[in-house]
Formats: sequence, structure tokens, C-alpha cells
Amino acid sequence: MRVLIAGVGYHNLSDLSFGPHMVNELRALEWRNGVEIDDWSFGPIAVTQRLQDRPGYYDRIIFISAVQRGREAGALGVYCWNGALPDAAEIQRRIGEAVMGVISLDNLLIVTTHFRALPKDVIVIEVEPENLEFGEAFTPRVQAAIPKVSELARAYATSGTDSKA
Repeated sequence: MRVLIAGVGYHNLSDLSFGPHMVNELRALEWRNGVEIDDWSFGPIAVTQRLQDRPGYYDRIIFISAVQRGREAGALGVYCWNGALPDAAEIQRRIGEAVMGVISLDNLLIVTTHFRALPKDVIVIEVEPENLEFGEAFTPRVQAAIPKVSELARAYATSGTDSKA
């Protein structure tokens, strides 16, 4: 099984840098053959094109990011992406944001799903950010989530194709 673990986020933007930071954390670990770890903190159109250049290559993608959802800072959200899309106007708005360089996990999921670029098995691991300001350091609650996210990423990258998030 080919698995991609992709960090998504802004660099040097405190807690919103969680996804790219996790790429470095996870690359320091040993992985079985077939697991790739990469920073996909670039536009959803480019991600779509990368996936379309290798159709069906990945059996599973695990996205890791910091996303504001109104949870307690440092809280984790883990789920299987269901592929549900908003209406056409919202999709077009998201594509416009993608072209303008907005880095957003939600945009990435919507745009790549719209263009049918994702595999069926997509798992999302999110941490709730606290500090959204420029800087390199994480807040303590986000920092504390790193070991659990590493554990979850390993579990989902090494489990069978029957993911239950």
C-alpha cells in the first residue's frame, strides 16, 4: 500500500505552521516501504496537478494541519474525508482563493475532490491553533500535541486499507 503523509500550513506563522513542522518530525522516524512524507503547503491547484500526474498512485493520503474550528487550543480532530462538496459557487470561490495562493486544508480538500484527484482513502489530522501571529514557536498546548499526532500518523500509515478515523 502506498501512503502519503502531507503536512499543510504556513511556514513561520506560529501554530499555523504545525503541518510543515510535522513533516520534519515524521521524516526523522523510520517508515516501512511505501510511505512518503512531504510538505504540501502550496496551492491546491498545484496539488491537484501533482496528483493527476500520478493517477491512482497513492492508496491513502494523510493530511496534517492546524485548522481553526472553535475547539480548545491544542485539541485534535481526526476524521476520514467524506468527499462532500459545497455548491458550485463555493467551489469556484475556493478555486479562486487557491489560485491567489491561500494555503488552506479545507480549500485543498475541496479543490482536489472537485477535480477527482484524491484517492478514496483520505484521513485528516488537525490540531486547533491558538496563536496565529508571525513566529516560529508553537504555543504549549499545540506543542503538546506533537507526540499524539506522530502516533496517529504512524498508526494510519501502517494500518490496512480499512481506516476508521
